[in-house]
Amino acid sequence: MTAATGNAPLLEFRAVSKVYGSGASVVNALNNVDLIIEAGEFVAIMGPSGSGKSTAMNILGCLDTPTSGDYFLSGTEVGRLPHNARALIRRHMLGFVFQGFNLLARTTALENVELPLIYRGLPAAERQKLAARALERVGLAGRGHHTSGELSGGQQQRVAIARAIVTDPVVLLADEPTGNLDTKTSREIMDLVTSFNRDQGVTVVMVTHETDIAAYARRNLRFVDGRLESDIHNKQVA
Repeated sequence: MTAATGNAPLLEFRAVSKVYGSGASVVNALNNVDLIIEAGEFVAIMGPSGSGKSTAMNILGCLDTPTSGDYFLSGTEVGRLPHNARALIRRHMLGFVFQGFNLLARTTALENVELPLIYRGLPAAERQKLAARALERVGLAGRGHHTSGELSGGQQQRVAIARAIVTDPVVLLADEPTGNLDTKTSREIMDLVTSFNRDQGVTVVMVTHETDIAAYARRNLRFVDGRLESDIHNKQVA
């Protein structure tokens, strides 16, 4: 698949609902949500615990599927695709950054960044070249041979971002990307994420519970009880 073409939004929910469990234990994680995110946007998703924000992120990232409704990516309905097809979309269109970094502990930074390229079947020399370039883009040139244990939390998150952007994704999905970082490092990470959106046009969708982090986004969505309660465009980026 490629980036959005024509007039189709990049990401679109049409009456998306997600239900877990059954009977007395049923949970309506998302309830009839309509949502459009255009290419090039930087969107923060907020809401209290159990609001549906993580479920929305998982569906946007093709990690989960709607119980009802439709999810379109680049004008194609992808919410009902089988697991293997959604895995291909993740591999070729999406990049992921998580709160816990999710790096392989005894593996070097360069090898961690290479992982998505291995799944694509690229030869070793090309993988190493692209991974080194991605590390340079996040300010870690020369750190490629350090393992996770030899890097600070901020540096580990930079490695995770390099891994997410090494494939030049259409969408960068960030789940609490600063949750384990101090204030100064959080700002550095958010400046980096903002630069990818501003300078390279990467669409960013970020889940956060921190209002100061959400202020970096140009648009804030707030979920409450499985519904999209508010959709606010920021006048000024942090």
